Amino acid sequence: MTQKVAANKSAKEIAFLQDLFVAPDWGERFAELIDEHVPLPEKGRALYLAVGTGGHALALQERARELKFLGIDENEECLELARAKAAALKEPAEFRQGIVDALQLKDDQFDLVIGDGSLVAPERVPVMFSEMVRVAMPEGTIALSLPTFSSFSEFFSIYWEALHNSGVNDHETDVESLITKLPTVSEFEEMATGEGLEAVNSWTRIEEFDYNSGEDFLNSPLISDFLMKVWLQSIPKEARTSVTREIARLINEERHNAEFSLTVKATLVAGRKARLPLAG
Repeated sequence: MTQKVAANKSAKEIAFLQDLFVAPDWGERFAELIDEHVPLPEKGRALYLAVGTGGHALALQERARELKFLGIDENEECLELARAKAAALKEPAEFRQGIVDALQLKDDQFDLVIGDGSLVAPERVPVMFSEMVRVAMPEGTIALSLPTFSSFSEFFSIYWEALHNSGVNDHETDVESLITKLPTVSEFEEMATGEGLEAVNSWTRIEEFDYNSGEDFLNSPLISDFLMKVWLQSIPKEARTSVTREIARLINEERHNAEFSLTVKATLVAGRKARLPLAG
């Protein structure tokens, strides 16, 4: 099997890949953090940002019968799948297209706001988080999950070497940028307190994703159609095939017949929006 460079797939193809391959494994790791640490209000309204194809939001909706969920995602095709699931399960959750860092929603609406930032570009996360806080009701809970600093370190070291070996030397600093864009846990917490949240807490779990070979890694939908699109973004298109070929060679060389493990530091930060000050 040969490795592939991430091709431009349609929104519908991406939605099916996310539903079949990404959500059940990658998404589930971040969803478990939310399930373990975020209590659901008994009633009211909840918002789920970057809801994908809706599986986790619908599982939460089923647990909290008097809590009405609104799920927002940027891919309308993902939302079509989510709506079909909701109809089949007869769940009242609503799914709507929107931009996660530019919500067309009024302030102070939701008792609970959950965000899945695991596939959101790191530079968009601070504004996404600000939007989450804005639309939460005073004393509402805000919870955001995402990979934090030191995630993907095995890949980034190989990526840097692959660029060097492929003669793409003027882009090696781009790997450093990918590394430093991921916030540390303390920076993530500071972002929450900077937004005025109270009772801020964080939880982190080290997750591993194992691949049998460099080709298996590069052909995984999570890698080829989601993460690699971001990682290769700054590399000239004409160089991407040679770079990915070298990535596969280096992975196979370094793994010594063992699995190649991609380590992710999955982190959840949650807090409570401050109560509105008393008038006068």
